[in-house]
Amino acid sequence: MSLNQLVVAKFGGTSVADFSAMSRCADIVLSNPNTRLVVVSASSGVTNLLVELTSANVNDERRLSLLKQVAQIQYRIIDELSQPQDIAAQIDKLLSRMSVLSESLILDRSKAAMDELLSMGEHCSSVLFSAVIREKGASSQAFDVRQVLRTDSHFGRAEPQIEQIAHLSSDFLQPLLSTSIIVTQGFIGADEQGRTTTLGRGGSDYSAALLAEALSAHAVEIWTDVAGIYTTDPRLAPNARPIAEISFNEAAEMATFGAKVLHPATILPAVRQKIQVFVGSSKDPEAGGTWIRHQVEDTPVYRAVALRRDQTLLNLHSLQMLHAQGFLAETFATLARHKISVDLITTSEVNVALTLDKTGSDSSGQGLLSESLLQELSQHCRVRVEDNLALVAIIGNRIASTAGICSRVFQVLEKYNVRMICQGASPHNLCVLIDETQAADVVKALHQNLFE
Repeated sequence: MSLNQLVVAKFGGTSVADFSAMSRCADIVLSNPNTRLVVVSASSGVTNLLVELTSANVNDERRLSLLKQVAQIQYRIIDELSQPQDIAAQIDKLLSRMSVLSESLILDRSKAAMDELLSMGEHCSSVLFSAVIREKGASSQAFDVRQVLRTDSHFGRAEPQIEQIAHLSSDFLQPLLSTSIIVTQGFIGADEQGRTTTLGRGGSDYSAALLAEALSAHAVEIWTDVAGIYTTDPRLAPNARPIAEISFNEAAEMATFGAKVLHPATILPAVRQKIQVFVGSSKDPEAGGTWIRHQVEDTPVYRAVALRRDQTLLNLHSLQMLHAQGFLAETFATLARHKISVDLITTSEVNVALTLDKTGSDSSGQGLLSESLLQELSQHCRVRVEDNLALVAIIGNRIASTAGICSRVFQVLEKYNVRMICQGASPHNLCVLIDETQAADVVKALHQNLFE
């Protein structure tokens, strides 16, 4: 294999849920000789158990029960291996570390300890998946991604250090790829001091793209439980259809606006290096999937309808805004200090309305709007917070410059209460904020009108 044809494959939690799932995924890896680096999530359910272990109100009995459940998931896979002894010893070591960390959190609620505990599911998966590949006759080893995936020390949602990742990957990871299939962990990294950090929930896709960027890979394959990206969520609109090929810009909009198949940040390292991304189903690899490329042949006005639930509308009212400078700068500086990223924004003379995405909270699942943030904002304006909202985005091309789009969309929306509309900032989207209870109906109606 020439390294410029390198494929990085990432498998999500359902793809590595148990032995038979891992076995299917190992076959996918072995079917392409260019797949030399595999990034895995924790087995399905493990991260949720670990998140509960980090919570402050877990009593001893519940703690032991959670640890036992994590162990059972690992041992069900080990029991299917033909040579389980060595692997059992490695997993036992990781389980024992989990136990120590969960106990230490009783006295010391440090975010560093939480991140290390949350990383344990991925460590177990990589050891087990590597063993499954070896049982199929190929050379494979688990590799600790913390050796190369350098981040800052913002535990729970660490920022990758791109240049350092490139240097470390070329020193420690690249030399291994020619002789072995390397299986490593998604979602985690380490800071300068070697302390474990996490990239926020869903960060395994991001890890795969960061490593692909560092190694100048040819492609990243994201194997999940759906056969690619659809025109909308098939559970909401049964006639939704798969998209064979989509541009980076459209995919980034879809990921940002809630298409569950991709983590929003996944796309960024791939875009920087023009690395193509494939999204397919590990349960049905023959079904094909979606290729995300820098440029595509077909650029329709309407590509998809995306939905993102759990949105918050922050309404800031101040008469000081009237013909004054600096109000927005001060507001955004406050939000930046609290590490809040704003999605949509509309303004009037005395009001600013902002949407915030709760699904973007850190890996511990902590909420966004802290008391201290609200107090700070209240010092220079009146603050109103509305929850239980959803964002529906129409994704496509030339949306801002194609006549008749708004009338077609608003025709569908006329019987719904729309809280906010955003269009014009990007040629690739038109967004509306609506009540969460109406979200499914709105998506279905829009999909019917635009695609069916």
